[in-house]
Amino acid sequence: MQALVSLIQTYQLGAYLAGLVVLLAWESFQPFMALFATGRERGLHLLRNLVIGAINAAVVGGVFAGLWVAASAWAEASGFGLMHVLGARWDLPGWAHAAGAILLFDAWTYTWHRLNHRVPFLWRFHRVHHADARMDVSTAGRFHLGEIVLSSLLRLPLIVLIGAYAWELLLYETMMFTVVQFHHANIGLPERVDRALRAVLVTPAMHKVHHSRWQPETDSNYSAFFSFWDRIGRSFRLRKNPREIHFGLDAFEAPDDETVRGMLRMPLRPVARTSAHDPDAS
Repeated sequence: MQALVSLIQTYQLGAYLAGLVVLLAWESFQPFMALFATGRERGLHLLRNLVIGAINAAVVGGVFAGLWVAASAWAEASGFGLMHVLGARWDLPGWAHAAGAILLFDAWTYTWHRLNHRVPFLWRFHRVHHADARMDVSTAGRFHLGEIVLSSLLRLPLIVLIGAYAWELLLYETMMFTVVQFHHANIGLPERVDRALRAVLVTPAMHKVHHSRWQPETDSNYSAFFSFWDRIGRSFRLRKNPREIHFGLDAFEAPDDETVRGMLRMPLRPVARTSAHDPDAS
């Protein structure tokens, strides 16, 4: 089990780096929006977001990955958790066990994301992600460490309740974050391609709406991997022209808010929501 987990973690790193390089190149040669005035500005934005992402990755890999493996091993040994119970009762093949676990993990990801927008304490941390007024592929890893710690702690009982193997969680995280990089990137797809793809997965056109400054749009499209949760949860929303979307939060536009220090201190400031202005009103 540990060897398999280590192998998947290696693939995780490879998938992350490959996704970053490919999407950075795509953004460079065919950007969907003109977000940066100079290359230096873009480079500084990239560096700061990557530093935040690296801090989070170090904490998850150094602290929580081992705990997740231990929780998974306990659930397996005791036969506890939904997928272990179903597997024993119906003799589920390995692929069905993994598919069920991945579906349940993604349902929780949708629920957790929605809670981060509804609960003021959680929003204090999550707004670090939404405060990025120039969303690109690097924004995919721009989360406050507090949010990452809370999310990672909640993964422990979740693993046990689902009855998931550690490799199933890591496989899900690898696939999910690859899609997260994709739909945060400053890229666009032909409408018919985006429409076909978002029948199953979250797409750039879909997630750009979620990063709008206008709160009714911010409070929509919570899905991270599978897109159908938003249809089930009645939170699906599109904008006719995504190029008109303005990213970020009105209360966090100072230059210091974009520094690593500013992002880490952001939860200490008063809770702020998005703009109440309807972008389609005239």
